[in-house]
Amino acid sequence: MHTGSRGRAAFAGAAAAVFGAGVAELAGALVGASPIAAVGSALIDLAPPWGKDLAIALFGTGDKAALIVAVAIVLLLLGAGAGLIARRSMGGAQTLVVVLGLIGVGAAVTRADAPALAIVPPAVGAGATLLALSLLAPRAAAASTATRTASAAPDAAPSAGASRRTFLTWTAGAAAAGALAAVGGWALQAGARAATAVRAAITLPRPVKTATVPAGADLGIPGLTPAITPNADFYRIDTALAVPQIDPATWKLRIHGKVDNEVEISWDELLALPLEESVTTLTCVSNEVGGDLIGTALWLGYPIRHLLARAGVQADADMVLSTSIDGFTAGTPLETLTDDRNAILAVGMNGEPLPIAHGFPVRMVVPGLYGYVSATKWVTDLEVTRFSDAQGYWTPRGWSERGPIKLASRIDVPRRGAAVSAGDTVIAGVAWQQHVGVRGVQVRIDDGDWQEATLATAISADTWVQWTLPWAATAGPHTITARAIGTDGQPQTQASAPPAPDGATGWPRVSVTVA
Repeated sequence: MHTGSRGRAAFAGAAAAVFGAGVAELAGALVGASPIAAVGSALIDLAPPWGKDLAIALFGTGDKAALIVAVAIVLLLLGAGAGLIARRSMGGAQTLVVVLGLIGVGAAVTRADAPALAIVPPAVGAGATLLALSLLAPRAAAASTATRTASAAPDAAPSAGASRRTFLTWTAGAAAAGALAAVGGWALQAGARAATAVRAAITLPRPVKTATVPAGADLGIPGLTPAITPNADFYRIDTALAVPQIDPATWKLRIHGKVDNEVEISWDELLALPLEESVTTLTCVSNEVGGDLIGTALWLGYPIRHLLARAGVQADADMVLSTSIDGFTAGTPLETLTDDRNAILAVGMNGEPLPIAHGFPVRMVVPGLYGYVSATKWVTDLEVTRFSDAQGYWTPRGWSERGPIKLASRIDVPRRGAAVSAGDTVIAGVAWQQHVGVRGVQVRIDDGDWQEATLATAISADTWVQWTLPWAATAGPHTITARAIGTDGQPQTQASAPPAPDGATGWPRVSVTVA
């Protein structure tokens, strides 16, 4: 009986939490600020580097969905806890709800892109939870009391049954109402995302400088990563739990700091500039050896060096701090934005406007650096400064300051653990060191000699290159190891290191069984 009483109390609290969260999400849709997304984003900001690495290792690019599910589960558990506390002290349960509401308010109002009414959704959600709890907790207690009475006096069973049905009706109704409110809120948010419709109507200008992919850049081997990554397959790693929805008509980029002339440029002004195409491979610093947090695209944009020249960079500057509309920052070495590499403000990706999740309307693309110090999406601000005066988002969290990409390679064919038929087959993969380039790739079968792989035609030093090696596979288990050689003659290091603080190292290995 006591177990049933506790269960009803927990159920009542969880239902109240669902009701409150749903109302909060509906209110969030009306003011443009999801409280669940705000709390999740705050958790991302507070997470230590090892937490970020663990999330990516476990969930890959699904880490944000996993975080939202985790927040929802914790919210349900806290709601159940409030219901249990309410059995003994309604005041204690109400205090817990108020504290959770204040946490939601704090997370909402401290977001860089928080609207003026960001306080409303979590406050309304807390109020709705309190209301639901005040209605459901007494009914849970009444149902439990009636059940105990019926066990002692069988003639009271009909009354007990009615009390239980009333409790179930109210709690199920509250939970269903909350779920419907949440769905409605998400639907309204989706409907309010005018950026999607605006993006679809954009026709990008013709570039004054085009980039071509050589015919020999893609070997066409089944299972081998294509030379150009389709937009739908391009990895996404960032701190934005809710993807920013930006109307290009309102977008502006400000360039300021250690400059002679502050520059501000609008979307129309950016598109009117002579845009250039370039092919660049982007890599996440969290990419493990042999990992897939890397992709190559044909970008359209305007060289950042020209805008910095217009601003007049002062002699003592050595860094540009870029800021996203959601508050994310990256510290990029000034020299990488002012030399001759294709460091651009990108507006197009693989022949279409940037996908919203990849930075629409404008993002940075800088060859040769890991994304956490260079590839700011939804960029709105460039501050010319010094590394001694400012830090990007990840630097104070233990990551290195400048983030140059390390020489690396990957084995795509055969896949790890694959069953391979004996006889003639191929080994293939990709290798990269953006803005340095790859001169060669060597492959070793088990403990045999290193063999020179054949490279595809390189698109440029700023992209990965495919490679392949014929293999007369013999029966039994085998380990395939690869290593790349840069155009500077330096080999890929064997020393194994994790992604933090400046990128993973080591030789990729694949174990296969030949039958």
